[in-house]
Amino acid sequence: MWPRIGGLRTLALGTPGELRTNLNALVLAGVKTATAGLLTEYAAEGEELEQVGERLVLVDDADQLVGVVQITGVEVVRFADVSWDFARSEGEGDRSIEDWRSGHAAYWARLGTTVTDDTEIACLRFRLTSAGEGGIGTGDLGT
Repeated sequence: MWPRIGGLRTLALGTPGELRTNLNALVLAGVKTATAGLLTEYAAEGEELEQVGERLVLVDDADQLVGVVQITGVEVVRFADVSWDFARSEGEGDRSIEDWRSGHAAYWARLGTTVTDDTEIACLRFRLTSAGEGGIGTGDLGT
């Protein structure tokens, strides 16, 4: 299972270190409003796919709260069918869908997973509802 904070699932973007720090900064700046994950990771972790309206705690390398996001869209598509509109909403500076695909395939390969055109990708869209701990009490986290 993925860690929980205040009863909410956490969202740990990328890998710890510079990548996660940069991705979190993009979310906090309102540039990154989507993320993609391997559907197989959900099964491996015994997790269900996020639901529209669900809130997630965005975390740093120490699993500490960075902000809270709310899921606004969930779609599972083949890797080859991820849209350019979705890829752009990830806010990571890709210049084309081909750049997005090559970058994501290389990322997952570094983590030990070979991605093919038929690999199922969970495409999550979200909006930042609060940043940092300011104004976030346990009641706001669903406890």
